[in-house]
Amino acid sequence: MNYQECLEYIHGVSWTFCKPGLERIDELCEKLGHPERKLRFIHVAGTNGKGSFSSMLASVLKAEGYKVGLYTSPYIKIFNERMQINGENISGEELIQLTERVRPIAEEMTDKPTEFELITAIAFEYFYKNKCDVVVLEAGMGGRLDSTNIIENSLLSVITGIALDHTAFLGDTVAKIAAEKAGIIKRGCPVLFGGTDLEARTVVEAKAAEKGADFYTTDYAKISSLSMTLDGSSFDFGEHKNIEISLLGTYQPRNAASVITAVDILRGRGLEISEDALKKGLKSAKWQARFEVLSKDPLVIFDGAHNPQGIAAAVESIKLYFGKKKVYLLTGVLRDKDYTAIARDLATIASKAFTLTPDSPRALSAEEYAEVLNKAGIEAYHSDSIKVAFENAKAEAQKDGVPLICLGSLYVYSSLTEYI
Repeated sequence: MNYQECLEYIHGVSWTFCKPGLERIDELCEKLGHPERKLRFIHVAGTNGKGSFSSMLASVLKAEGYKVGLYTSPYIKIFNERMQINGENISGEELIQLTERVRPIAEEMTDKPTEFELITAIAFEYFYKNKCDVVVLEAGMGGRLDSTNIIENSLLSVITGIALDHTAFLGDTVAKIAAEKAGIIKRGCPVLFGGTDLEARTVVEAKAAEKGADFYTTDYAKISSLSMTLDGSSFDFGEHKNIEISLLGTYQPRNAASVITAVDILRGRGLEISEDALKKGLKSAKWQARFEVLSKDPLVIFDGAHNPQGIAAAVESIKLYFGKKKVYLLTGVLRDKDYTAIARDLATIASKAFTLTPDSPRALSAEEYAEVLNKAGIEAYHSDSIKVAFENAKAEAQKDGVPLICLGSLYVYSSLTEYI
């Protein structure tokens, strides 16, 4: 198969009405010789912050000299982003080779694997074949029944935080969602909780105790001397002085603080990580679509926040960087999000919005979203295409000297960066 055929096969998997469980991924990995049992993992779950945390930690480990695998989802621009080694995406050629190895095994199974299970198995093969020293493994939507949870142990389990999202699948309360995320905790393997919700913490801590796992939290009160600009942030975290990060957003120093806490735990688990590698890795870490400056003239920033907690964090960042100055928005949202609550938050920082319809069957139409935003007090205009919406928003922002913030679904990021 060629690259396009490879992707069509992966995305064309029609086994989507399967009973949740780990039986299929276990059978698939068994037939592959259980590559995941020959690797060391740092397993990361959570509602928000997983990607930023994982990319920063992988960057730190790379700076120390480890060969580091990174598994994330979803991808932002191209599928290959989902599997990286030392910051480099899997090549198209290797993706084809591994897919050709896994495909006949998957197709012979009576209860065939889902798309995510198939991708996860390919990733395990990729990291094992390339002899990674450690893999930062980001869970998908959940935790307990997520296909990444086939791993038997981990150097560290991380739950970045818990909020209401994917409630149809994970539960309609913070406690229920926390219980699903806490399903990644392995017996005797330490767990780090980076959230601030006390109800979620209680659930995660109880699961850690049940599993005999040491329980840690990130003490955000230890962040001091914090300076934040559109060029990056610097701060101290306890005994760790003069930390610098390039990733923007008020939440990124907190994500970095969790990474530092994780590094301290990992040092106790036998990983050698120098303070120099910690600082170098944090400063050089990159992560697309998280309060990312796409253009400086006019100033265009993209943030992939797509649920109320993520939007609240983006709003906090906008207030930090721009004070009381109202911004313009380019935004689209999926229908299964609490877009009414999102609109209320956005009304505190935006005076004008240009809506679009994300390229997803779950999208709320641009016209419907404009109505919601208008009711919230934002002057909103809808467009039939992403290109038209962006051109209109950019022209207005440039004319009025106002920052343009692109918020919402990651489905529009690739198109926007191409236009810019």
